[in-house]
Amino acid sequence: MAVAARSIHQTRRIKLQVFRYVVFALAAIFFLVPLGAMIEFSTRANNGSRTLEYWQSIPKYPDLTDAIFASLQLALITSIAMLVLLVPTMVWVRLKLPRLSRIVEFICLLPLTIPAIVLVVGLFPMYLWLNTNLSDSILTLAFAYVVLVLPYCYRAIDAGLGAIDVKTLSEAARSLGANWFDVIWRVIVPNISNAILNATLLSVALVLGEYTIANNLLYNNLQVELVHLGRDNAGVSVAVAVASLLFAFVLLVAIAFIGGRPRRVRPEAVTTVGIGPTAGSPR
Repeated sequence: MAVAARSIHQTRRIKLQVFRYVVFALAAIFFLVPLGAMIEFSTRANNGSRTLEYWQSIPKYPDLTDAIFASLQLALITSIAMLVLLVPTMVWVRLKLPRLSRIVEFICLLPLTIPAIVLVVGLFPMYLWLNTNLSDSILTLAFAYVVLVLPYCYRAIDAGLGAIDVKTLSEAARSLGANWFDVIWRVIVPNISNAILNATLLSVALVLGEYTIANNLLYNNLQVELVHLGRDNAGVSVAVAVASLLFAFVLLVAIAFIGGRPRRVRPEAVTTVGIGPTAGSPR
């Protein structure tokens, strides 16, 4: 009986492994075939030979270069603003105002139910005022992008906070004399670092791929410039699209590597906590 049960278990494990490999292979085909076709198109000359002319001519388009740098700056500003807005708010709601958690969740998830074109109609008067009174820089799009990324980043950070005991950690830190800034920055944030990295990745991906809001508000970000460039030079447009996809992939791998590294506890930190004024030792 034991041998038969072991054989059945081994057969199931083999079938599960085969299923995983098949799913992974299908996913790889689904993503790599279009990417390979784009690379093939962007390296094909008119006579059918291989060339890097399209890739080498990317810096020759100043508007495209400006759009790339503007999109990267928007991704950075949006990610920082999103974290500064969401992390302290969600921690404070969990600790002090748990009854408002549903309301905060509803507000953060509300942009999911509103189409981007409707958001543009609502944001247009605000941006008209901003362009007239403050600045017409493309970086003001960060205000709209923070609203756009709220639902996805909220879910990522909420999952991270749900995996730890925020109340116990904060009370322990406060009992050791930490202020609220230290509680969030030195206690909560390191314990939800993976969630923060995931939220940052989602924010960057959404900003780099956003088209509707920027186009309707008459700003030229990366995606808008790619559409304009595609009408003039399809090869360069596809080359830039491939480069942006590869950049997102490298960013994903880097974030996964950083988030997967184990944190080391410094011996002096443990010693400091052990001899603190609340540890029971006389001073």
